[in-house]
Amino acid sequence: MSETENPTHSSSTNPYIPKGDGDEAVQAYISAMPGWKSALGKQIDETVEKVFPEVRKQVRWNTPFYGKEDGWFLAMYCYKNYVQITFLTGSSLDPVPPKASKDEGTRYLDIHEDEAFDARQLASWVRQALTLPGRNL
Repeated sequence: MSETENPTHSSSTNPYIPKGDGDEAVQAYISAMPGWKSALGKQIDETVEKVFPEVRKQVRWNTPFYGKEDGWFLAMYCYKNYVQITFLTGSSLDPVPPKASKDEGTRYLDIHEDEAFDARQLASWVRQALTLPGRNL
């Protein structure tokens, strides 16, 4: 059985997924997200695709990234009690996503199991991010 079919997880519950380009790699990550986090990952992925059907996807450092021709704008990561959405140009979004980062320009949104997922707000942030330069990793 391959890593993708039976992934291991970090102590934070983040899946260890081999790096890869495209939707297949990201779907492997989402499928490996434990419990309620997988359904949330699917909602995040579907929201991004609905706003930007041409989205580029990749998995690097056990993290799915979403981008466009000039760079990356969004990522997600599993922690023990929440899923974190990373907005790589988040300080330029309105409203600014709530959680600050040490990385200049980056902002986060943490979603816990008992919190509602606001697909409309995510879609708004994705639309705004598409107007900004992407980030190279």
